[in-house]
Amino acid sequence: MNLDLIKSSILAGICIGIAGFGYLMSKDIVGIVLFTFGLLAVVNYGFKLFTGTAGFCGSSRGLPVKQIPVVLLGNIIGTLLVALLTYASGKDLQAVAQGILESRLENGIIRSGILAIGCGFIMTTAVNFAKYKGQWLPLLFGVPIFIVCGFPHSIADAFYYLATPLSFWSEHLINIIGLYIAIVAGNAIGCNLVRLITWNKES
Repeated sequence: MNLDLIKSSILAGICIGIAGFGYLMSKDIVGIVLFTFGLLAVVNYGFKLFTGTAGFCGSSRGLPVKQIPVVLLGNIIGTLLVALLTYASGKDLQAVAQGILESRLENGIIRSGILAIGCGFIMTTAVNFAKYKGQWLPLLFGVPIFIVCGFPHSIADAFYYLATPLSFWSEHLINIIGLYIAIVAGNAIGCNLVRLITWNKES
């Protein structure tokens, strides 16, 4: 077991969870801009984030495909740690998080999965420019774009879902699980969209 990979993945999840926390506190343009902190921190520290690694897996710059599920699990654990803080915030953040989850469920599993492709493409493009070309503007603009467009980000969504009251989970468990699987799959496809179209493993 690669403990360094697990720790890096959990820390990435914490970064995105903190960004999501800020977004819940201010669901407007301020919250959208603040969310960018999470991705900036992840790339700067070199933490392993699902949407920052899935697009490079199997290439000379990425992780082996078999390690991607470990990254995803670590990210979810990291977001859970931050989600627990919402209960100590003194704010009604659980209701706000539930509203996001409800909107995803209303949008439907298939539609949400398709929209998640857009987020995956944006994130891999942004990480590629920031990490490998030293150009940070795509990351600074990419995050607001996927939020404004309503493209689900699997790790941000993990934070929102885990911050949602358990009573809501108990009523919609199967639908939530199906929704999340679809979003993860959509992100994964979007992350590899350029490679799928060009058949270039290094893209």
